[in-house]
Amino acid sequence: MASMSAAALAPVVHNTRSSRRSRSSVRARAAHRATVAAADYSPKNAFFFPGQGAQSVGMAKELCDECPAAKALFDQASEILGYDLLDVCVNGPAEKLNSTEVSQPAIYVSSLAALEKMKTTDEGKALIDSVDVCAGLSLGEYTALTFAGAIAFEDGVKLVKLRGESMQAAADATPSGMASVIGLSSDKVDEVCAKASADSGGEPVQIANYLCNGNYAVSGSIPAIDKVAEIAKPEFKARMVVKLAVAGAFHTDYMAPAAEALTAGLKDTPISAPKIPVISNVDVEPHGDADSIRATLAKQLTSPVQWEKTMTTLLEKGLEASTEVGPGKVISGIMKRIDKTAACDNFTV
Repeated sequence: MASMSAAALAPVVHNTRSSRRSRSSVRARAAHRATVAAADYSPKNAFFFPGQGAQSVGMAKELCDECPAAKALFDQASEILGYDLLDVCVNGPAEKLNSTEVSQPAIYVSSLAALEKMKTTDEGKALIDSVDVCAGLSLGEYTALTFAGAIAFEDGVKLVKLRGESMQAAADATPSGMASVIGLSSDKVDEVCAKASADSGGEPVQIANYLCNGNYAVSGSIPAIDKVAEIAKPEFKARMVVKLAVAGAFHTDYMAPAAEALTAGLKDTPISAPKIPVISNVDVEPHGDADSIRATLAKQLTSPVQWEKTMTTLLEKGLEASTEVGPGKVISGIMKRIDKTAACDNFTV
């Protein structure tokens, strides 16, 4: 082929660059429109997915006995994880199932397996088709994104495996803990944390999970958590303080090493824009494009979970019905505390 002169080649290069810029501009405009549309969502029927702590030994046994598609998900997950996940869910031991690195894949897979059972009836299929918004509590956000088509099941298993292992490693590196403060407003719990920090020599502690009025989980150093447990009831009139059986101070800067590891994993994970709004724990906004999802999921590990605001925002926007899908009944219980008239059913495993 005869070579082309620089002058002749210039228009081709210019046109190619213009075409690339044009395609980029189209994608940017489409992403902007999707973001605006998501922000203007009008929810009617929601699915909610539980987080760590919802697990219990024996879960998913009946589900997988009755539904081959649910069992198939556990089989796929077990190949990725390198151990029999269903066996741990059904038979324990509890110490293993409750560990951060096991409980997270267990809850993620159990919740999605419950959806497979739901699909086996016309009523269940109709319910799934009617859902126009979803959200998940901490770990449950990954389940919600999978349900909404943003993350493939296999990739989700790999991500929650990495998330759980990284959080466990971060907790092992620097001892820390969590506690639930019951019976106080969030402002009062902030005061408890400030006093506990001051009384323990500046040790860090803060609200990590905004669940509902009267129920907030705090995360921090062991001395600061001990001080919260010591002063919250006698000095601030809390009803009770319950130290949580978790590996460390989740949703604080203690999890920064985990966020770094997760960022690397997210970078290599294919992610699509969700088909329906998925509300972020971090800012209570619908997730946007792939890059923003990656950034928000990494940030979630070191940011407080804004679950109370998520629920109130959905209700204010007109939410009429919701279903908690997966193990436990934590979310439906929270919803009742937020609004006794709000309907939140359970589809458990």
